[in-house]
Amino acid sequence: MKITLGYLYSDLMNIYGDTGNIITLTKRAQWRGIEVEIRHISVGDKLKKGDVDIFFFGGGQDQAQELVAKDLGQSGKGKVIKEEAERGVPLLAICGGYQLLGDYYQPHEGPKLPGVGLFPAYTKASFDRMIGNIVIRIQSAEFRMQNEEIHNSKFLIPNSLVGFENHSGKTYLKDGAKPLGTVVKGHGNNGEDKSEGCIHKNAVGTYMHGSLLPKNPKLADWLLKKALEVKYGKEIKLEPLDDTLENQAHQAAVSRFS
Repeated sequence: MKITLGYLYSDLMNIYGDTGNIITLTKRAQWRGIEVEIRHISVGDKLKKGDVDIFFFGGGQDQAQELVAKDLGQSGKGKVIKEEAERGVPLLAICGGYQLLGDYYQPHEGPKLPGVGLFPAYTKASFDRMIGNIVIRIQSAEFRMQNEEIHNSKFLIPNSLVGFENHSGKTYLKDGAKPLGTVVKGHGNNGEDKSEGCIHKNAVGTYMHGSLLPKNPKLADWLLKKALEVKYGKEIKLEPLDDTLENQAHQAAVSRFS
């Protein structure tokens, strides 16, 4: 089997160690004998349906987000990404990438940056810096059900995710949107309503840097599993890996920061 990882705007949207998520997906696939191709997709590049099996979209500064928002709209890549996510192709978007996949991002100065409209959410710049370690409890019933067999019941907080956030943008979910989880420790989407991230089908948006996936290997495996199932049209059961160290790191973060 083979998967293609589409790293969106890796030259512009890659702050706070976000590339570690690509490394994690690559290694966890390769350790199972799955071939991996990493495709870097940036300004001026073309993208068509079926090119990518998993999308990753990292965080970036406002100046970079302006360039990316313009390219997403003018090149048609935003439309393709949305259509592929609706088809079930998994996606992980962090911070700035998450913001640009919502309805819009309103910076402190200048016009709104139009988003792709995948996540039913919008973001406004604020003067509050929300920074620090974060622990959330996965809230989406659908997502919890899908993760039941791969989440270790020995976790201090079952169905928990840990990461690091650093953002001043405040994201607000619209009616009907499904948050990724509820904040146990940290700020989350806006520091006000205890929501964190958003999930739509197999697309996940979040403010959790860290990198996120090395600390949460079960989420990485969920993304890989969904990518293979969509690509090959059948149920996939991933071979288990020895995640002793990864789970210890996860547990330590939960214990220390919650």
